[in-house]
Amino acid sequence: MRISAKPYDWPHDDSLRPETTALIIIDVQRDFTDPRGYIASLGYDTAPARALIPGIAALREAASAWGALIVHTREGHRPDLADLPPQKAWRSARLGPGIGAPGALRRFLVRGEPGWEMVPELRRRPGEVVIDKPGYSAFAATDLALILAVRGIRHLIICGLTTDVCVHSTLRDAVDRGFECLVAGDLCAATEEENHRAALATIATEGGIFGAVARAAEIQLKLAR
Repeated sequence: MRISAKPYDWPHDDSLRPETTALIIIDVQRDFTDPRGYIASLGYDTAPARALIPGIAALREAASAWGALIVHTREGHRPDLADLPPQKAWRSARLGPGIGAPGALRRFLVRGEPGWEMVPELRRRPGEVVIDKPGYSAFAATDLALILAVRGIRHLIICGLTTDVCVHSTLRDAVDRGFECLVAGDLCAATEEENHRAALATIATEGGIFGAVARAAEIQLKLAR
């Protein structure tokens, strides 16, 4: 089975199977989608991110019914901020209160706080995996690579937030580790629309240097067969 995508139908061969596939939902958390959360505190509109939630929920349903592994990621830091690099702390505080500062959803991007939690529509279900990460790539300082290896996963379908940062960081890391990746382009968003478009275009450059990009409808159509 192959999914209609750009710049090639994915995967490159006919090896797609549910037991070797994972859907990775990147950082669909309240701090990134709620108008009272961290991203909003930096002055960005969270409406584009919130608009993705029903579509991501539908893709999760399709992938789960097909038999793929469902993986959620959450970006956040220890309550004592011991895992927050100084440069990241400095940068976040330049535009707003900063990581760890108090807000309407309590401390921004801190593990255990309401803003750090996944949106209610995408809360973990039995059998799904949650990866808590302190950085941008879901592979950095986590056990994601081990979990995927244990399951025999080779194909990754990726969606979520934000296209140019955590989605791209995870995607690039995955490609270097030998995974073949597909990004659901219309189920990703960035703080700047121009960055979103450029990030998707970069995936498909050089014949698909970072994999392929597809619309969610095309993915769900094939998974339903």
